[in-house]
Amino acid sequence: MTVKYCIGFDIGGTKCAVSIGKIEEGDIQVLARQETPTLENPIKTLEILAPYVEEWTKAYKVTRAGISCGGPLDGGAGVIIAPPNLASGWYGFEIVRYVQERFGLTAKLQNDANACAVAEWKFGAGRGTRNMVFFTFGTGLGAGLILDGKLYSGTNDNAGEAGHIRLAPTGPLGFGKAGSLEGFCSGGGIVRLAQIMAKKEKKLPDCIEKMGGMSEITTKKLSIAAKEGDAFAKKVFAKSGEQLGKGLSIIIDILNPEMIVLGGVFMRSSELLIPTMEKVLKKETLGESLRVCRIVPAQLSENIGDIAALALGDL
Repeated sequence: MTVKYCIGFDIGGTKCAVSIGKIEEGDIQVLARQETPTLENPIKTLEILAPYVEEWTKAYKVTRAGISCGGPLDGGAGVIIAPPNLASGWYGFEIVRYVQERFGLTAKLQNDANACAVAEWKFGAGRGTRNMVFFTFGTGLGAGLILDGKLYSGTNDNAGEAGHIRLAPTGPLGFGKAGSLEGFCSGGGIVRLAQIMAKKEKKLPDCIEKMGGMSEITTKKLSIAAKEGDAFAKKVFAKSGEQLGKGLSIIIDILNPEMIVLGGVFMRSSELLIPTMEKVLKKETLGESLRVCRIVPAQLSENIGDIAALALGDL
């Protein structure tokens, strides 16, 4: 029975966390974690967490670490380039070099979508697959690609940016592009979609009025309203599901995966999205490719950021 221990660094715009994980027979357990607010200076931020890393590295004889961070970044060079959620002090920071020299750990850096894809592939819904695509479907929409049994990140770590695909000439803004997959299928995108659709109604929809107006719309509130039977809220999710089907049909036709795993909004509200999604998939996707592809919600909801970072250390 092989037991491995890894350190995970989860770098976020508001907080950074470090964790120690135990990996045994295909299962992962977060043994401990610490976090701190993300400062302008990356070294000052990480030095706050350094005593815990040193303690765990010594206690568990750790040799490997994984680092998950929003992109853009260069995983091969181990450099954070210019993530919009981080202060400019982080731009160009050689975080892999820092971890290796400061703690003596072999480290791997990937964007958060890729890291979550690895986590779901190794420890979640995608266990046992060789060709799997993971979609974040959270605040934004990013994807991670597991192809032929390994993570595929592209020539310069930009593979999987499916949210940038334009599905319609107009529509909610996402990924800097109106009518994009992220615009229709993300937490922020669904809010913008609801606002666009509400403006076309003869009067303000009841559910939005109850929320307190257009500026108070959230995806969570819309989901609750839809599950309670509100016609307008159901229509918003039906439209999002329709566009999700279009986006997934492109991915399935090109990559022929055996599984697509969706997190975030899909994980919490799949029943609102699936009917129109499946209708479009049956119409748009190659039948043989669709037949072998399962579309499922993510399994790792708790501590996904920690598990994603730790999973990279196990690659």
